[in-house]
Amino acid sequence: MTQLVTRVDDELVAAVDALISSGLVSNRSEAVRVGLEQLVDRHRRDQVGAQIVAGYRALPQRDDEAPGGDAAAARMIAEEPW
Repeated sequence: MTQLVTRVDDELVAAVDALISSGLVSNRSEAVRVGLEQLVDRHRRDQVGAQIVAGYRALPQRDDEAPGGDAAAARMIAEEPW
């Protein structure tokens, strides 16, 4: 496993230590690992979302491609208890 070394300001260290005290993470290394995993995951999701949007902009869905889709979605929403 590769080790990363970085410097952070005292305010961020205090915030990370508070996460440890609350039991959210067990130590500083885990906090950094979780943060990096979430950053990478968010970036990947943003890229996929941008590709989907670009695809629909390049080739928008036609009305005849999903007949009844709006009505079905409206029925599903109406059935929700909220």
